[in-house]
Amino acid sequence: MNCCCRSVISRSTTWRPAQPDASVTASSPFFLDRSTHLSITSPPSPSSAESAGFSRRSLLGRSAVVAGGVAVATVAGAAAPAQARPAASVRDRLLDGLPHHSDIPRRKRVADYEIAEMIVLLRARRLTSTEITKAYLARIDALNGPFETYGDNGGYNAFVRVDRKGALAQAAEADKLLRTARRPDDLPLLLGIPFGIKDSVGVAGLEAKNGTHAYTGNVAHKDSTVVAKLRAAGAVILGHTIASAFSGSISGTFSGNAWNKDYIPGGSSQGSGVAPVARLAAAAIGEETGGSIIMPAAANGASGIKPSLGASSTAGVMPLSPGYDVLGPIARSVRDAAIIFSVMVGPDGENDPLTLAAPIPFPEIPTAPRRGRRPLAGTTIGIPQTDWMSQGGTGVAPASTYDADYLAAFERFTSQLRSLGAKVVEFDGLDVTKPENDPYFRTSERLPLPDGTVVSPASAVLSPNRYEIRYWEAVKQFAAAYPDNEAALRRQFGDFDTATANAGKIPASVRDEGERRRRILQANYQRALDDAGVDFMLVLPIGAQIGPRFGGTQLRNYRTFYQLPNALAWPMVTFPIGYDSTLGLPVNAAFWGPRFSEPEIIQAALDFQSVFPEYHGKAPADPDLGAPMARRSVPQVESVPPELSNDPLVAEEAWS
Repeated sequence: MNCCCRSVISRSTTWRPAQPDASVTASSPFFLDRSTHLSITSPPSPSSAESAGFSRRSLLGRSAVVAGGVAVATVAGAAAPAQARPAASVRDRLLDGLPHHSDIPRRKRVADYEIAEMIVLLRARRLTSTEITKAYLARIDALNGPFETYGDNGGYNAFVRVDRKGALAQAAEADKLLRTARRPDDLPLLLGIPFGIKDSVGVAGLEAKNGTHAYTGNVAHKDSTVVAKLRAAGAVILGHTIASAFSGSISGTFSGNAWNKDYIPGGSSQGSGVAPVARLAAAAIGEETGGSIIMPAAANGASGIKPSLGASSTAGVMPLSPGYDVLGPIARSVRDAAIIFSVMVGPDGENDPLTLAAPIPFPEIPTAPRRGRRPLAGTTIGIPQTDWMSQGGTGVAPASTYDADYLAAFERFTSQLRSLGAKVVEFDGLDVTKPENDPYFRTSERLPLPDGTVVSPASAVLSPNRYEIRYWEAVKQFAAAYPDNEAALRRQFGDFDTATANAGKIPASVRDEGERRRRILQANYQRALDDAGVDFMLVLPIGAQIGPRFGGTQLRNYRTFYQLPNALAWPMVTFPIGYDSTLGLPVNAAFWGPRFSEPEIIQAALDFQSVFPEYHGKAPADPDLGAPMARRSVPQVESVPPELSNDPLVAEEAWS
C-alpha cells in the first residue's frame, strides 16, 4: 500500500503543498508497533507567513518559536530540538516565578500541597520526597480499594496497580539528590513529585492493560517517551491509573468520582481525573482520542490540558486512533498542569514523527499568571453558539440548556473574565452540520474505493493510520501469545485479518482526499474565529450535574461535538469554575483554540485561577470506608452507548 500520513498543521486559510516526504521509522516500547512513514509539513517562519497571508491569530505563539525555549531534557532516541535555548534557562525562569517557601501556606495534609509548592518545599528541605510519596501511598491504601479490578472495588479505584517498591526507591534517590545538591536550582524540575500514569501508557516493567484483563501479560519493556521525560525530570512514578475498557467511554464506571464515589468519574482517563483531586497523587497523565482528558478532568473538577496533535509524543501508548491520540497532564491547578506540560512538549522524531509538525522549539509554556488587575486586556474570548449540547440538540444555544447551577457558574465566570479585562462575545463558530462547512467530521459524503465500496473521509484517514502501525496485526499476535485473552479481544476488534484487509485497500489517493478535507475543516473553523475577531473559545464540557455510576443517566448534558477538537487537532484546557448546590460536584469550563495555541489558552487560565483560587483549591471529604468495601457486580467491559464512545469511527456510525 503506497500511502503516507500527511500532517494537519495549517492554521490559516491559505494552503501550501507539503514539503518532500521525511520518512522516519519508529519502533514502540509497547506491543503495538507504531512504525509509520509520515510526510511532515514544517511550520512557516514569521517572514514566510506574512507573505503567505497568515492572520495574526493563525500565528499564535509563533514569535516564541524564535524567542522561546523548551523545558525538557532529551531522552534516548529523541531528537534534540533545533535552535533551542538551554533547558536550564527556561527552568530558571519557571523557578523564579514560584513562591518563596515562607509564603506557602501550611497545609493540613502533606498530600494537599500543589506541585508548584512541593517543588519549593523540597528544595528548601521542608519536605522530603519519601514523606510525600508515603503520604500518597497511605491514602491509596486507605481509599483506593483492591487493585487489578476493572469494576466497582468499593473504593475510589483510581489506581489499578501501584509499584510501591519502585516508587519508594525513586523517592529515596530523589531525597539523596536533594540532600547533596550544591545548587538546588540545578535539580531536575519535578524531582521527587509522585505521578499516576494512565493504564494505556507504557511504564517499564509494568503491565499496561488499557482498562481490560484482555491485555493481561502486556508488559512494557521500556518507558513511553512521556514517562521517560517525566523520569528525566525527576518524577516518582506511583503506578497506573485505571482507564475505561479499551479506553472506550467518556463517562466511566470503574472509578468513583473524587467528590462522591457513587457518581461517574468521566472517561476514559478516569483514574487520572480522580487521583489528583482525591489526593492519591500529585498529578496524573491522561490520554485522549475524543474527550478522554477533558471529560474526567471536568467531572472531577481537575485542571487538565489536552494538547494539540504533535505537541508531545505518543510513542509507547496503546493507540486508539493515531492522528487523534494525545497525552496530557491532569492536576489540581492549571499552574501544576502547565509545569508538567512544559516537561512533556518537544520533538520525538525517532518514535513519533507527528511531533515534527510542531514549532521547534515549541513556544515556551507559561507557568505563572501575569501581573496587573486586567491581565486579559486585549484578549477576545468567543462563545461558539453552534457548539451545541446534547440536551438541546442542533440549533439550540448552549447556555440555554445548562441547568441552574451550571448556568449560574457560567454567567459568573464570564463576568469574572470581563473583570480581568477580556472581551467575551457570543459568535456563531462553525456549524458542522452544514455540508459546505464540514467535508470531513460530520459529513454524510462518502469516498469511493476501487472495489466499489465507499468510506467516510474520517475513515479514509484513520483506517490507514491504524493499518500502518499494524493495529490489528499486533493485537492478533498478542492474542496468539496469550490464547486465554483471544475471545475478549475478538469481541472488541472483530476478525483481525478482515479489519486489516479492509483498511489496507484504501489507496493513497483516497487517504489524501480525506486529509485534504480535514485541512479544509480546520481552515473553515479558523476563518470563523478570524471573521469574529476571536482569539480562542470558551465552552462548558458538561452542562448539567453528572449522573450516578449505576442505575441512571450518566451524562445528562454534554457537548455534542466533544470529538471536534481532536478532529481539528486543536488544544483545550479545562478547570473548575464552581460547584453545584445539591451534591457539591464541580462545574468546569474549557478554553480551546487553534493548533499550538497552548501558550495563550494556558496563560488565560492561569490568570483566572490566580485571582479566583477558591474553585481549584478545595479538597473533597474522604469517603467513609469504615465498613467493609461493598462491591457491586459490574461487567469487566463497560457497555458504552455509541454516542459516548471515544472512538471517532464508532461515534461516526452513531451519527449516520
